[in-house]
Amino acid sequence: MRAAVIGCGGWGTALAILLARSGHEAVIWGVEPHYVRQMADTRLNPRYLPGVEMPTSVGLSAEMAECVPGADVVVVATPTLYLRSVCERLARHLREGQLVVNVAKGIEEETLLLGSQVVEDVCGAGLRLAGLYGPSHAEEVARRLPTTVVATGRDGAAARQTQGVFMCPTFRVYTNTDVTGVELGAALKNVIAIAAGMCDGLGFGDNAKSALLTRGLAEIARLGVAMGARAETFAGLTGLGDLITTCISPYGRNRAVGMRIAKGERLEQILAGMDQVAEGVRTTRSACALAERHEVEMPICRGVYAVLFEGKDPLEAGRELMERAPRPEHDRARGAAGGCT
Repeated sequence: MRAAVIGCGGWGTALAILLARSGHEAVIWGVEPHYVRQMADTRLNPRYLPGVEMPTSVGLSAEMAECVPGADVVVVATPTLYLRSVCERLARHLREGQLVVNVAKGIEEETLLLGSQVVEDVCGAGLRLAGLYGPSHAEEVARRLPTTVVATGRDGAAARQTQGVFMCPTFRVYTNTDVTGVELGAALKNVIAIAAGMCDGLGFGDNAKSALLTRGLAEIARLGVAMGARAETFAGLTGLGDLITTCISPYGRNRAVGMRIAKGERLEQILAGMDQVAEGVRTTRSACALAERHEVEMPICRGVYAVLFEGKDPLEAGRELMERAPRPEHDRARGAAGGCT
């Protein structure tokens, strides 16, 4: 198979390396020509995936016209913030029959569309579109550490083809046709990861963090079911699995943001010093907007919103969560979101 990977971030680079090692032809497209040339010369991606050497079989290009039209598979590995603008460039080069695999984990803030919906909105609803999500840090995938993910798509054949393209001895791929549930879990876990980082930064301990992850997953699932997702999806790889990885890993950018905020740094300063995108910051706005739209109570996401955008002290946000009114653990009633936007 010939693959074009749109985006030279850490995840796009790791997937291109994975595909090349499996015998596929992989070319990475990057938006900055000078950085693409640097990667081609050094076989390194120091900004986004330091310490990992790319095989010589991985191609690099700053021109979509060179790598997209001839590809069998087009992997869209662009942060959600830039997804629409990149897809507007990409749409001109796609051809009928290509498999398009979106791997961006996020929700477009202005429209509240999931990643696959943004790709369809720009590139056309007739795409053979799939997604690839799950607990999968680029640093570990590139170093051939065992990883398991989910291929999703309303077209079961597209999901199965994605499974076949990416599956290898170190990268196991399941399929799941619950696109909404898979993408929501993959996106919203980044919000809970910010809360987990605050928990760590405040020194709250293991008891608090376990509770935070459990109750965070409960509110993600509550919103997902309200949006038509299947509840069991959130017990799977892109729900529980992705949540655990993101909230405990030293690689987690969103967790790092939460830790630094808990230690007194300002959000603007943190983001200004980051090369990579912490998707959870913008996703927090989207999560609260969706909670209000669907009248779903999401107190952890709302607390993260208050800390990030309303100046609330993280310690006070934690106290408010602990002092909420008593309730059953598995109360299925939905409450109003209450001023999240």
